[in-house]
Amino acid sequence: MVRAIVGANWGDEGKGKITDMLSKESDIIVRFQGGANAGHTIVNDYGKFALHTLPSGVFYGHTTSILGNGVALNIPVLFQEIKDLIGRGVPQPKILVSDRAQMVMSYHILLDAYEEERLAGKSFGSTKSGIAPFYSDKYAKIGFQVSELFGSGDALMDKVKNVCQLKNALIEHLYHKPALEPEKIFQELQSYKEMVEPYVCDVSAFLYQAVQDGKEILLEGQLGSLKDPDHGIYPMVTSSSTLAGYGAIGAGIPPYEIKKIITVVKAYSSAVGAGAFVSEIFGDEADELRRRGGDGGEYGATTGRPRRMGWFDVVASKYGCRIQGTTDVAFTVLDVLGYLDEIPVCTGYEVDGKVTTEFPVTSKLEKAKPVLEVLPGWKCDIRGIRKYEDLPENCRRYVEFVEEKIGFPITMVSNGPGREDIIYRK
Repeated sequence: MVRAIVGANWGDEGKGKITDMLSKESDIIVRFQGGANAGHTIVNDYGKFALHTLPSGVFYGHTTSILGNGVALNIPVLFQEIKDLIGRGVPQPKILVSDRAQMVMSYHILLDAYEEERLAGKSFGSTKSGIAPFYSDKYAKIGFQVSELFGSGDALMDKVKNVCQLKNALIEHLYHKPALEPEKIFQELQSYKEMVEPYVCDVSAFLYQAVQDGKEILLEGQLGSLKDPDHGIYPMVTSSSTLAGYGAIGAGIPPYEIKKIITVVKAYSSAVGAGAFVSEIFGDEADELRRRGGDGGEYGATTGRPRRMGWFDVVASKYGCRIQGTTDVAFTVLDVLGYLDEIPVCTGYEVDGKVTTEFPVTSKLEKAKPVLEVLPGWKCDIRGIRKYEDLPENCRRYVEFVEEKIGFPITMVSNGPGREDIIYRK
């Protein structure tokens, strides 16, 4: 069976933990989109890790970890991650890389930084990981696919020269930076070939056979619904689809094989980067939630930037679950809210004097004001509880209130950062 694990909101929902946990009963875990621009934080028996490229199920010896064709493949980052894991006692993982994946080049990272510098105060809040330039090149058909490393060297060099000619027009005349040298870019590609060669595979054929053999497959998404370039808070979005539906494309499997879509939803809201965020809070209130949140505070796993904080947003979460095609909701970091006497929840948006519970397009979203309902807190630590009925009454009321408002079943409740900190609900 194929299951997808995706996010309902802005990212940072706790997908890494859920993937790590469900990988125990899985054979294959596939990253199907995105690159090293976002991190999944994992806490397990080996310690605490922030993964940026590797699938979050990489810690189990029985699993195969796959980087699918939809991934923005930063080969040096991938191999540094592998080295770091092994250096911390994690067994050598079994990794496959799609021969159809495309590579993040050094100039993608440069161009990302140059553009953020040019935009200054109007920037997109990029992580400067080269993701937007990478996907731009992919769809302009001037990206480099892994398979090209193993073809004609002359043909590859001709393509490098053509790409450098295009890029240098931009680099020299818009950004006023030093030009790219084709010979150096060619050598960069040769070094990537040497690193990736042992792992290259026809991933779609491998997964087709795995489906026929009845293997348990997890598709791991990056970021969340609201960062999708089509359905999110455009233009403050990422550059690849964050939806479960893209899992079929980014991994190379038939869409009808995805039987379960587990959408991860945070018990409060957080976001890294720019863009509309209706339930956002500020000042001491935000600082306190940020300090207590996540595992050691709410800071970006990739950037280290303080996350923007907010109360749970019913409107955004309901929409995020709907466009993912959610079958199950995993509700995370519930334990964080135990310090509050009262817990505000954003249940609607006021836009131009009218209240809506439907997530609007960006131009309306930027004018929206939160409509809040306040629920009583439970004022105690819920870590260590393993049965739903053992949670405090007000805690259960909070979960059930959210479930009713978003309209999708909460089947898992996470009450701590570790693998074992999970409560299953029927």
